[in-house]
Amino acid sequence: MFKRLSSREVAIFFAITGVVLFSAKAVMVKLAYTYHVDHIALLLFRMLFALPFYLAIAIFNKPNVVQKPNSKDFLWLIIFGFLGYYLASLFDFMGLQYIKAGLERIILFIYPTIVVMLSWLFFNKKLRQNQLLAILITYIGVLITFWDEIGIGGDNVYWGAFLIFLSAFTYASYLVGSGWLIPKFGVLRFTSYAMIVSTFFVILHYVLTADFNLFNYPKEVYLLGAAMAIFSTLIPSFLVSEAIRRLGASTFSIFGSLGPISTIILAFFFLNERITFLQIFGMLVVITGVTLVSRKKQTS
Repeated sequence: MFKRLSSREVAIFFAITGVVLFSAKAVMVKLAYTYHVDHIALLLFRMLFALPFYLAIAIFNKPNVVQKPNSKDFLWLIIFGFLGYYLASLFDFMGLQYIKAGLERIILFIYPTIVVMLSWLFFNKKLRQNQLLAILITYIGVLITFWDEIGIGGDNVYWGAFLIFLSAFTYASYLVGSGWLIPKFGVLRFTSYAMIVSTFFVILHYVLTADFNLFNYPKEVYLLGAAMAIFSTLIPSFLVSEAIRRLGASTFSIFGSLGPISTIILAFFFLNERITFLQIFGMLVVITGVTLVSRKKQTS
């Protein structure tokens, strides 16, 4: 009665579902802000709800690695956990206070272009002419999309866009710098350790700056925090990892282009964010540029 799905069809389902769930995070953050929750408190809820799962993975996952990490590797892990998950998440949550969820996702989507440029600057990886063209196309697309927002949010739009760019930059820096560490820890354990480090810094940030008003928010804030932790962090991270394992990074990058599209659609239905033809055009230009960069990066 029901056709059995092939391994490739299952992988495609994982890829699409994972990308859409990741993209829903920005919408959940914007929904939570309607209840006047502070950005660091909301980030804390997301990390605390996810923490038990990452602790379990760190304890019980036994990766088969050739070279075990030493104390210096753990120090670098702390640095990259601070950079890639604490700072990147903090800038993202801060930026979403000022700009739309759809614009946030489009700006974040440029991180592969930053990875290429950082690899060229610090690791002397050759930057090809067609990569430069693809990067130029990507940023033209961002400017087109951003142009439609100027005048709506005033200076806040510029500040919010800058914060989201910092989020993309710190995440790209994490990807570039941590690549050599992952084989020593294994993907799942490295991610879990990095998230645990990030949670520690989020807690420290909250203790130093916040008002300890964690238990007086509406129940919707806690539900959204838990939903972000489980449905936009944990589950999609496993789905995407499995999809990449089955399809390969090159094929998966095609499905990654669904991220900005799904965020804009979800924001339209749940946040009543308007969609203009100029935004759609700019989004398609960004997706084209990032796809070209990803393709060249993987084949070079």
